[in-house]
Amino acid sequence: SHTYPPPPPPMGSSSKPPASTPTSPPALTVPTIYLILYNLLACLAWVRVLAVCLPLLLASPTFDTLATLGSLEGMTLTLSQAQFPAMLEIVHAALGLVRSPLFVTSMQVGSRIAAMMGYLGSPLARSHWGCGLMIVSWSLVEVPRYLFYVFALITGDATKKTPYPLFWLRYSLFAILYPTGITGELTVFINAARDPQFLNLFGENYQSLLYYFIMAFPVIYAPGALPMILNMAANRKSAFKKRFAKPPPPPRGLVFPVDEKGLRSSTNPGKDIMASAVGSVNGGIAKQIWNEKKWRFKYVKYFMNMVEEQCSSPQAALDVAAAGLKRAHEVFEFVSPDGSSVSLKEAMAASNTDKFETGFIKGEGGAGRAETSFSVPYKGRNLSGEELKSQVKKWVAYGTIEPSAGEAICKCVDHPEWLAKMRQKYFVLLGAGSAMGPFQVLLSLGANIIAIDLDRPNIWKRLIETTKRSTGSITFPLKKIIQTNTSSVDELANAAGCNLFTETPLIRDWLMQLYPDKSFVVGSYAYLNGAAHVQVSLAMDAICQDLSEKRKGTALAYLCTPTDLHLVPKEAWEDSQKNYWDYSKRIYCSLLNFLSRGKYLRKNARKPISGQGGDYYLVNGLSVAQGPNYALAKRMQHWRAITARSKNCIVSSNIAPATSTAS
Repeated sequence: SHTYPPPPPPMGSSSKPPASTPTSPPALTVPTIYLILYNLLACLAWVRVLAVCLPLLLASPTFDTLATLGSLEGMTLTLSQAQFPAMLEIVHAALGLVRSPLFVTSMQVGSRIAAMMGYLGSPLARSHWGCGLMIVSWSLVEVPRYLFYVFALITGDATKKTPYPLFWLRYSLFAILYPTGITGELTVFINAARDPQFLNLFGENYQSLLYYFIMAFPVIYAPGALPMILNMAANRKSAFKKRFAKPPPPPRGLVFPVDEKGLRSSTNPGKDIMASAVGSVNGGIAKQIWNEKKWRFKYVKYFMNMVEEQCSSPQAALDVAAAGLKRAHEVFEFVSPDGSSVSLKEAMAASNTDKFETGFIKGEGGAGRAETSFSVPYKGRNLSGEELKSQVKKWVAYGTIEPSAGEAICKCVDHPEWLAKMRQKYFVLLGAGSAMGPFQVLLSLGANIIAIDLDRPNIWKRLIETTKRSTGSITFPLKKIIQTNTSSVDELANAAGCNLFTETPLIRDWLMQLYPDKSFVVGSYAYLNGAAHVQVSLAMDAICQDLSEKRKGTALAYLCTPTDLHLVPKEAWEDSQKNYWDYSKRIYCSLLNFLSRGKYLRKNARKPISGQGGDYYLVNGLSVAQGPNYALAKRMQHWRAITARSKNCIVSSNIAPATSTAS
């Protein structure tokens, strides 16, 4: 057996109400004390600069006054003492003392240092009004910025606990001072490039080199200035939204566990679940997961490690999946209305006295209006028959779809009688209103839909009205007894629906007793942003687990994302390799890859993995920007698919194309 570090104590289930967020200041560690002192000294250094410039400007606010600031006695030393220590901020980012990205910090500090080179080496630049504008803009930005950081470090909360005037200055001054500062820096660069004294700093042989070096910055600033200002505007909007956000409602239903700080963070539970999963076959990787301090940006590596371990044998694949799901059900809490909590596993095992009523709507379209031939919408037309089969062959040849997908479509074309059987099928749609879900397609085929979605009248009004116009039917949960045959659409919509988060066990109970002589196909289509996606995926998984194991004839259906780790056929892997090398030779692709430091246009086909049964071919489609929560939410669906299939459950796990939806 393998072992790995245990999760933090607060992550266990508890019958007590969750702890509240602590209000006491955080403990001051040595790195924190150092950063407080650094920011305080940096603030004081810029106060000195401001103390020299402001009295002169207030006495005579003219361009001529600005032109004198750079050449004031002692200004070169005072400004150098304020700006050059900022190079330590690159070290702070590199050591992980702050969360600032190393590359961005290096670019920002580097541009300031380049401007200082122009300022110190060029009398022409120092005597221009733009230099004074630059000095004043820098000072007015940096004094509140560093002071803001001091209070943020002391209080431990940069958003809500910093003094509001300082908070406002930190997120508002950029609107004026960024444009003025950039204007001033550009004048320094351009004047330095025109100054023979600057160009000869290292001798005549280096004149051209210095010229192109200093003039490179105006070229960089031209496309970069506006995005930087817009990014700050977005940061301001986000910061103000967080500062004045209403306190979240008390936790209810399926929630992340409380951590050692009294918060419901997604990081430790995600690491715990992943470590438990991969730890079932490799304790070393599990330990690395727990020790990873930059989980948000380094998680992809561990997801790849996990999939590679699963490729070693069928048993390893099942062990990882079973362990991950087991831990997820143990770690997540289910909070009752009274504030008490148990694990999700315990909540799903408990008996419930509450229950949903059942609503039913039969479409008024008539059986004769049901689709009788398989068709696919394409470029404003519905392709069917031989025309569709011809187009499918083109898609397969081009690589748009896999051969197996093409074969499946052609079989549906050749067997129109299959469509008639859809009217005998029952489909449970978890997230019936999802943009990527099959609700409308199934209704057009006359299928029977059991719809699960939020108790929001606008959602149910749309679903009910769509059903009435179709040849299919919809069965749905109701909060109270209501006559579906005589009630209006609005009355039904107001009473319909449920919440996957807060009513998970009740939804499972309702589905277990519904149509006991029918076989269900249960599709998981609900989606939410961020950490909530993990919660809704786990809620759907709890329902799918019980239905697939306790209700005979249940099949599961998933719509996987292409931005994930997938095993693919050897032919698809080889095509990926070929396409990568074809595109990587193109100049604009090579340039984009170089300028992004390998972030864009990366090779996603991994080396073949040797395992029991031969070599396996892996494509890494994970995008770091999506975050570990999205990856974990989709990975749990893979885990359930293979564990259910190992128990002879029919499972459909297809990969959807990259799609833009309203969410």
